[in-house]
Amino acid sequence: QVQLVESGGGSVQAGGSLRLSCVASGDTRRNCMGWFRQAPGQKREGVAGIDADGTPSYADSLRGRVTISKDNAKNTLYLQMGSLKPEDTAIYYCAASVNEVCPSPIGYGLDAPTTAGWMYWGQGTQVTVSS
Repeated sequence: QVQLVESGGGSVQAGGSLRLSCVASGDTRRNCMGWFRQAPGQKREGVAGIDADGTPSYADSLRGRVTISKDNAKNTLYLQMGSLKPEDTAIYYCAASVNEVCPSPIGYGLDAPTTAGWMYWGQGTQVTVSS
């Protein structure tokens, strides 16, 4: 069992930046890890993923504005977000997959996340971007 705890969310103005963190209670070096978000009334969508070997992947809509990274020694996953827009307002979640390689695209299979390999989820951190 892996517990994930996100932090770093908050309220920022459009154009601003945030760095989200996700600390895992166990060793996730051999797991694909991902960031997802869910806006009010919307389905959860993929933001970015990172394979066990460190290969990143990004949702097309966010490519160039977000960077995913991880520190295996700290069991911590990061998401650096820049040029934030009001439409980025959402709850951001991190997740750990049972697989080493993330789904492609990162949001593939979210209608049945367990089937897609996403076994562990954090509680989420709110990001609010004002215009």
